[in-house]
Amino acid sequence: METKGAGRSLAWLLATWCVTRVLLLLFVFRVFAFPGADVTSDVSVIYQGWYEVLRQGTFPLDDVTWQYPPVAALAILSPAVLPFLGYPHAFFVLAFLADLAVLSLLLRAGRRPGRSVRGAWVWTVGLALLGPTVYARYDVMVTAVAVAALLAGVRHPRVLGALAGFGALLKVWPALLLAGSVRGRAWWAAATTGAGLAALFAVSMPGSFAFLTFQRERGTEVESVGALVFHVARHFGWRGEVLLNYGSIEFLGPYVGPVSTAALALTGLAFAWLLLWRLRATRTAPHTLAEAAFTAVLLFTVTSRVISPQYLVWLVGLAAVCLCFRASRMGAPASMVVAASFVTVLEFPLGFSHVVVSDWYGVTLMAVRNGLLVAAAFSAARRLWRSTVLPVAAAPFVPQAARTKETSVSS
Repeated sequence: METKGAGRSLAWLLATWCVTRVLLLLFVFRVFAFPGADVTSDVSVIYQGWYEVLRQGTFPLDDVTWQYPPVAALAILSPAVLPFLGYPHAFFVLAFLADLAVLSLLLRAGRRPGRSVRGAWVWTVGLALLGPTVYARYDVMVTAVAVAALLAGVRHPRVLGALAGFGALLKVWPALLLAGSVRGRAWWAAATTGAGLAALFAVSMPGSFAFLTFQRERGTEVESVGALVFHVARHFGWRGEVLLNYGSIEFLGPYVGPVSTAALALTGLAFAWLLLWRLRATRTAPHTLAEAAFTAVLLFTVTSRVISPQYLVWLVGLAAVCLCFRASRMGAPASMVVAASFVTVLEFPLGFSHVVVSDWYGVTLMAVRNGLLVAAAFSAARRLWRSTVLPVAAAPFVPQAARTKETSVSS
């Protein structure tokens, strides 16, 4: 009976994934028009323009919207493997295949003893709620690398490190996958992989690290947590502007600089908290690796000056890995991230015009979406701390041998 129930649940999962993914493909292929702004223009205009430059063996040095590490060039050039399709269609197909790869990894991991297919459900539903933006950005490819790294990292720390190093040069944030790793082999593999790739690109393609300058010049993007200050302030006479700046819609004007600086300071505090947690954590388990990565990315997302819709793809993927483990305590933060995905599609592309003008509908959407993400970050951090850090009074009574044995389980 239990086997039949599991089989029925798997059938429902696969059916849901297939139906939702067909719809996403129909939207990005423009068979049906998704309401709101055209989310595919980034691929057909921006990515394809970068593709033409990258094919010449150089990075787009004169384009300030290029704000990605050097390995991102591989994602932008990847449609070349499907020469029988036009660039946009080839990109959408590859994004779909990355989505399928993540589902396969989650299903394989979720059917092992002590695991669960809840993670596959989170991925299936969370991405569907984000809408066609998922296939119109290369973040789903980055997330596939991150999911593979975390699932492999429990038993193979070197694989975790190599994939994290590769991912960090693909879009920076996968470096946070190492937040919960206590194995030196993972860190060494990440360092050598990252350094090797960086050196290779530095000597072979001019401008590999120009993105660092462009990133430094970013302001406060209208969808970030800090932007809520200006959304509300506009109703009380704040005389700033909303303009396209460095590739995103940002607030420019009085007090924007201090708010951006405050965001960077909060990111520093998030890093300090993670460091303190690493020093205090004494109880670890196989799922701690994924939970630490999920918490770290949540913290750095909500303190960022930019929270683009595609950032939710990362969070959904990491939440899904957490829930592959039956013992994971990240159910509530994962649910908040899935709920935030639904509000995100209401905000972009459906209601982005309301966000740009800061009317009360747009402000409400941003307050709810960002509120959910902030609540998820605090909840995840609290659960991670409580599950891994012993109370001060109890710590002296834990035998060192037991701590060593317990820690060795985690990667």
